[in-house]
Amino acid sequence: MTSILARKLNSVERVDQSHSLVSKRNELARARTVARAWAQTLHDQCRARLAADFSHVAMGSFAEKVAPNLDIADHLAGKSHSLDTTTVQLARSIGIEAASLPLLEGCHFLTSLYTALLPSKQRSDLGAFYTPASLNKRLLDLAEEGGVDWTTARVLDPASGGGAFLLEAASRMRSALDGSEKAFVLAQLGARLSGMEIDPHAAALSQVALEIFLSDLIDASGRAAPKFVEVCDTLEVTPSPKFDLVVGNPPYGRVRLSAEQRERFARSLYGHANLYGLFTDVALRWAKPGGVIAYLTPTSVLGGQYYTALRRLLASEAPPEAIDFVHARRGVFEDVMQETLLALYRKGGEQRPFQVHYLNVDNEREARLTKNGKVTLPDDSSTPWLAPRQPEHVGIIKAAARMPARLSDWGYRVSTGPLVWNRFKPQLRERAVRGALPLVWAEAVTADGRFIFRAEKKNHAPYFKVEVGDDWLVVDQPSVLVQRTTAKEQPRRLIAAELPQEFVEKHGGVIVENHLNMVRATSSAKVCAAAVAAILNSDVVDQLFRCISGSVAVSAFELEAIPLPPASEMKKIEKLVSSGASRATLEKALRQIYGL
Repeated sequence: MTSILARKLNSVERVDQSHSLVSKRNELARARTVARAWAQTLHDQCRARLAADFSHVAMGSFAEKVAPNLDIADHLAGKSHSLDTTTVQLARSIGIEAASLPLLEGCHFLTSLYTALLPSKQRSDLGAFYTPASLNKRLLDLAEEGGVDWTTARVLDPASGGGAFLLEAASRMRSALDGSEKAFVLAQLGARLSGMEIDPHAAALSQVALEIFLSDLIDASGRAAPKFVEVCDTLEVTPSPKFDLVVGNPPYGRVRLSAEQRERFARSLYGHANLYGLFTDVALRWAKPGGVIAYLTPTSVLGGQYYTALRRLLASEAPPEAIDFVHARRGVFEDVMQETLLALYRKGGEQRPFQVHYLNVDNEREARLTKNGKVTLPDDSSTPWLAPRQPEHVGIIKAAARMPARLSDWGYRVSTGPLVWNRFKPQLRERAVRGALPLVWAEAVTADGRFIFRAEKKNHAPYFKVEVGDDWLVVDQPSVLVQRTTAKEQPRRLIAAELPQEFVEKHGGVIVENHLNMVRATSSAKVCAAAVAAILNSDVVDQLFRCISGSVAVSAFELEAIPLPPASEMKKIEKLVSSGASRATLEKALRQIYGL
């Protein structure tokens, strides 16, 4: 009877602790919101410095509570001098409240606080975005599945930010060495765990967080804390291929490179340089043969034109072994709208089918994993890698592998509407005056795939006065117009309509604005424009496009990469289109052609 009562009391105590923890998290979330509101009142010129001071004060009060014997004065000295008394009190209260969380969670919360307080432009320039703990854990789980042994592995995060991945790796390393002498464990972590970070404030916070997390080892061993994080520009550090795991959430965003940098990274560059592409190249240079790279990146790496050379490099030097598509964009990543994935690459690995999972992120700490099938890289690895965004996409991808044609094989090329309207404002007209042509805006292509000549939005005029030298703007040939911006949440990613030839001939041509793609017939077109529009509006091709595209942009490059049947098999579709067949009838016929 006593034991039953004890179990009941323990159960009640666990429930109370759980409720208490939820309450503390809610309090901290509210305090974080207040801190962000304070930061938004600051001038951008001083905001980053004050954000760092605020975060260091919070971290200092946290350390006083959870690691009172730890000397972190050198890291945090003089960090509150620029803050008023009320702000210091807020920062200290956040640190004290964070001390009531599990230690690792408290460290994560405080290192991410600095990022949340930064000006949006600086956050974008640094590519500094908070990584939820659920993704930290899953990415290191992927590394484990890839064979990383925490008792011996050397680990590098080349863009360590607030140290989220370093903290998680440190936790796993010390767990793997459980039972060893504390001094030995500390020395092992110091020798095998490394981070690089360009922002000295973020680097200091992550170093302090690691020291706090390992304070019991530091205290028991009587040794100084190892230096885990080096302040440096990773892109300028000479790499040494010695790490078993290179892990992280690399910075995102376009960057202008020097001539020397472009030459150094030429093997992975195609057009504009993006930081996460460069850091993927860097990871390959630091990983040892047989080592793995575990990265959280935008899904555009799989299909974007600017990552053509990077895909070729990865396929040859470090093919993917597993990819998790992250099914969460709102409320998990602060201020980020990119679709993201977790990927595991093996340096020197063989190209073979790789595993696809879906990670449904419920909140910052919890995520559910769903396993799907395996997919194979294309023969030409620089082309988009088709990967199933949903379980039902596996069959569509297998069917697409049998489709040999692309739009170019049908006699079509894709380009962007040439008119950037705000560069030609004086030539916009409300009426069809002499020398004016119809101006086709994106709203002319309706959601159900029809062309309606209209200009109903603000600043949209229906006509354009053509001047001498404007011939390059005029479209006078059969075309299919496709919306250039759609989101994965929309019912359709591909929204297309035939530009009626009779409309073009009636007016002697049209002007197409650059929020539309033009799929234009060449002299050797083998499929009529109406049939091309019907194919692009089909569910089969829409789902295929979702397996290619990882951003809201519907690019010409991605449209030209869609696997299509041979033109000879389109005769049936052309007949159905000319006879006015329903969309359902067209869909059924196309599925038969794809073998679905």
